[in-house]
Amino acid sequence: MDHKQRLHSAVQSYWDARSQQQQKQIGGDKIDAGTRGAVTGGSQMGALEVLVVDILKEVGLDHVAIKPRVGLELPGYYRPEKKWDLIAVSNGHLVCALEFKSQVGPSFGNNFNNRSEEAIGNAVDIWTAYREGRFGTSPRPFLGYFFLLEDCPRVHTPVKLVEPHFKADPAFVGASYAMRYELLCRRLVLERNYDAACLTLATNDAATQVSHPAADLAFDRFVIELQAAATRFIKGM
Repeated sequence: MDHKQRLHSAVQSYWDARSQQQQKQIGGDKIDAGTRGAVTGGSQMGALEVLVVDILKEVGLDHVAIKPRVGLELPGYYRPEKKWDLIAVSNGHLVCALEFKSQVGPSFGNNFNNRSEEAIGNAVDIWTAYREGRFGTSPRPFLGYFFLLEDCPRVHTPVKLVEPHFKADPAFVGASYAMRYELLCRRLVLERNYDAACLTLATNDAATQVSHPAADLAFDRFVIELQAAATRFIKGM
């Protein structure tokens, strides 16, 4: 499988789905405020989910165990359950759980904090549930985080810090939103909140341009980690 080409096609499908959903609402005389109309009409990450399913199948993971649309709830510790975007369960064992998130303009500021809190909270919740035995005797599952960010001038512009009382981490000084997301994804892996993270930037146009600003957060690296985890699971069963 050509992962690079499939990723490009999946990202293009994401933009197409957003546009179609927004046009559908306009045609029905129901227009949500801002860009909300593009995110209230159903799954936009569907092609990306299908791509990851195929990537798992490449190493021999039974496709029956992979659930990209239904039966996605997993137990938590601070809450009864959380619905993930894609999970694989085989013979009563959790193989992997993945999140697919995105951010487009214009509200990058507020949404960056929301996405950060969500990513950290979800990881803490599931790992604590794992520690408490909610997944039985399953070996440590793979946790993956895929983030798609709109590539536009706004995300590459340095963002001013607000420091009324204490200084922020120097790594964020002069950092753009693209760099903030890069730091977030890298630190999620560094602190073992997730086993792998991918930060993908893509322009929102008819012929989208897809890029990865950091080699350690590139899609190829993400695929290698995911397939290695699935292979270890298969060999261990």
